[in-house]
Amino acid sequence: MSRLLTFISGCAASALAICAVVLLTGAKAPPVKFAEIDVQRINVREPDGTLRMVISNRAQFPGSPWRGGEQARPDRTAFAGMLFVNDEGTENGGLIQKGLVGPDGKASAGLSLTFDRFRQDQVIQLLHSEEGGQASSLLAINDEADGLQLDLLKRNERMQAMAKLPPEERNQAMKELRERGLLNVNRVRLGTTPGKSSALMLSDAQGRPRLMLVVTPDGKPSIRLLDERGQPARVIDLDSK
Repeated sequence: MSRLLTFISGCAASALAICAVVLLTGAKAPPVKFAEIDVQRINVREPDGTLRMVISNRAQFPGSPWRGGEQARPDRTAFAGMLFVNDEGTENGGLIQKGLVGPDGKASAGLSLTFDRFRQDQVIQLLHSEEGGQASSLLAINDEADGLQLDLLKRNERMQAMAKLPPEERNQAMKELRERGLLNVNRVRLGTTPGKSSALMLSDAQGRPRLMLVVTPDGKPSIRLLDERGQPARVIDLDSK
């Protein structure tokens, strides 16, 4: 028994010595390897503690990381996925997903992979949605404002204040933001529609659709040139036969 106690004491002393060397010299601890691991959430951080990535289930999915803090996102409570976080601790994209069968017996599903402009919202999005027996998938490319000029948080605060204005004043304020390029504007949209057509839509810097290429489910292609009001200026229907 005395030899066993001596051996255990020696092992404990060796472990303490290794820990002391690591702490005092800054040496890297050997990596821990797992064949399989079950977790509910993983936070990836820099040595200084800055959050850089989150992988989480639905129950522990975070709000939106913002400059080292976190903004509440109650709209994300139904999703699990991954968030990308930039060097200052602000969200700059992510992957969220859900899928279930609703009370009506139909699928309710969604998947979104996004990349954001600095301190702004998404500029690239891959999206799939399914609801009520209809599904659509698309690629969207957007313009976003310079986040150092007007970041997403300040813009949301301004939009909330504008919502309290009379309709005419609110519309004028929105117009001014749009003309200054301070609103999110879709420029390219490519995908399938709930009606099972495939379409490409190109818009100008004000977000006005100007060109559409469409192929219907039965194979009828068309080219639509649109004016500033979004009305067809010219339509070219091509016989797929």
